[in-house]
Amino acid sequence: MPKPRNKQIALSETPFYHLTYRCVRRSFLCGEIDECNFEHRREWIVERLKLLTNMFSIDVASYAIMMNHYHILVRVNLEKSATWTAAQIFEHWSMLFQVPDLMKQYLAGNLVEVKDIQAAEEMIGMYRERLTSISWFMRCLNEHIARSANFEDKCSGRFWEGRFKSQAILDEAALINTMVYIDLNPIRAKIAETPESSAYTSIGERIAERNLATDVKCAFHGKLMPFLDGKGLVSETCIHMHLIDYIELVEWSGRQIRPDKRGAISDTAPPILARLGIEQGNWLQNCQKLEDEFRQVIGPVAAINKFCKAIGQKWLQGIHSCRRCFG
Repeated sequence: MPKPRNKQIALSETPFYHLTYRCVRRSFLCGEIDECNFEHRREWIVERLKLLTNMFSIDVASYAIMMNHYHILVRVNLEKSATWTAAQIFEHWSMLFQVPDLMKQYLAGNLVEVKDIQAAEEMIGMYRERLTSISWFMRCLNEHIARSANFEDKCSGRFWEGRFKSQAILDEAALINTMVYIDLNPIRAKIAETPESSAYTSIGERIAERNLATDVKCAFHGKLMPFLDGKGLVSETCIHMHLIDYIELVEWSGRQIRPDKRGAISDTAPPILARLGIEQGNWLQNCQKLEDEFRQVIGPVAAINKFCKAIGQKWLQGIHSCRRCFG
């Protein structure tokens, strides 16, 4: 039986989650099937993600849109949503949904009845909570894609398999490992030769932006979570390593997964692995089989124990793999 979402997500322990969803019609999500090209549906997903990151207080750190499924790694930004005023909550929620007249009257200062004011304030609290909800974020993404695809296919019924899968990311090493795993999806699937040629992935977009390229198939346009800047300055919403180090790590990992690739980068593991405290063999295994090795959580055992307490469980599957890889 599927677990309720509050048994899988604990924002008090980590804001980072790896989300995966698969199309029920297998290869008909995108790509070319029986002379019908569905490639444009990958663009739909990336464009929708761009809209939702503007609407929700949720940032995207990494993504890969594949032929019959997609991966996204998100960070729920509770700190940002807590600073939003009632007017900002109204503005964000109204990007996709109609707001009741009661809310409009409250913002205009026209309410005089105490019960009406309380009802409006409760509504604001509800919308604020929804704007940091992964379930609402995924609902707004997947329902739109399903309706658009069904309209295009002239059919009805389910487009996605069951519920989306989520994995909690509990520390920096697990975060970087999961990001690299996501960015290497096209390499493992042998639909791209290099990270920079990976269409509809965060690594392809990051490299294109760094090189000022305009021919990479992506549409996120700078809404991804940033890395450290050139001066090494840290902000709450950045990934705590330099972009060039991350690109080198992805490139090196891809070379090990695809030994037929040749190039100037040495086979010697980059020094960032030592800082992350992950042994080379474990790193490469995670880059290829992360979803098989881990279940609901990825990170060190001490963090997993805290996460279990937060969701009210005694243990979680995959703890042996977490102990082996993250200590």
